[in-house]
Amino acid sequence: MKAHEIDFKIYGEEMQFVEIELDPQEGVVAEAGSFMMMDDQIRMDTIFGDGSGQSKDILGSLFSAGKRLLTGESLFMTVFTNISGSKRKISFASPYPGKIIPVDLRDYDGEFICQKDAFLCAAQGVSISIEFSKKLGRGLFGGEGFIMEKIQGDGKAFLHSSGTVVTRELQAGEKLKVDTGCIVGFSKTVNYDIEFIGGIRNTLFGGEGMFFANLTGPGLVAIQSLPFSRLADRILSHAPSTGGKRKGEGSVLGGLGDLLDGDNRF
Repeated sequence: MKAHEIDFKIYGEEMQFVEIELDPQEGVVAEAGSFMMMDDQIRMDTIFGDGSGQSKDILGSLFSAGKRLLTGESLFMTVFTNISGSKRKISFASPYPGKIIPVDLRDYDGEFICQKDAFLCAAQGVSISIEFSKKLGRGLFGGEGFIMEKIQGDGKAFLHSSGTVVTRELQAGEKLKVDTGCIVGFSKTVNYDIEFIGGIRNTLFGGEGMFFANLTGPGLVAIQSLPFSRLADRILSHAPSTGGKRKGEGSVLGGLGDLLDGDNRF
């Protein structure tokens, strides 16, 4: 099924949203919970599966929904369709600080691979399924497990990431080593594998984990500067501990420092 042609504009810097303009009878499919606002006369339908229109029977829809469940996403997606006779606009917001990345699948031979929670929305007709890693090492130590998301079709899709995003166009045979949590996505021509860092001191005390992601061109890769999981870990590490006492933020004084700065709580 040919995907709908959509126009869009991305607003904001660190807390972005994408505004999509729909012609009459055009639609967009989105993850549940990403909706921000829309004009009147746009119909909302909650569906099983990915909204690509490829699954015509109930078993096909259930299979499509089941594949989404493997990626950690909801069984349901939402389709928004312009039922008016003129153009209408609808907006979707990123769930945490970062960037929204537009991907025109026609530029990547109709397929783009991304981390499990990166998909935000896409033109109706685009398929969102799973990419299963056949390499044991990549599945166990690659940071994304054995399952990633695969976006297919001939329309536009929108991914979201955490922090600042940089894209690199790798030439044939060119390699890029990346922290396993910093990968947003890559074109299907990129080979993704993992590499052991090596060295006892590097492994035990380097603070970078035991493995790099090894990306080999040709193709495009998108990298994020701050994985959300890393941000969440930092926040949790400074959360109040049991008893209502917070951790001293790098202070050698610890609890005495809290007393001196007036933040001690009894």
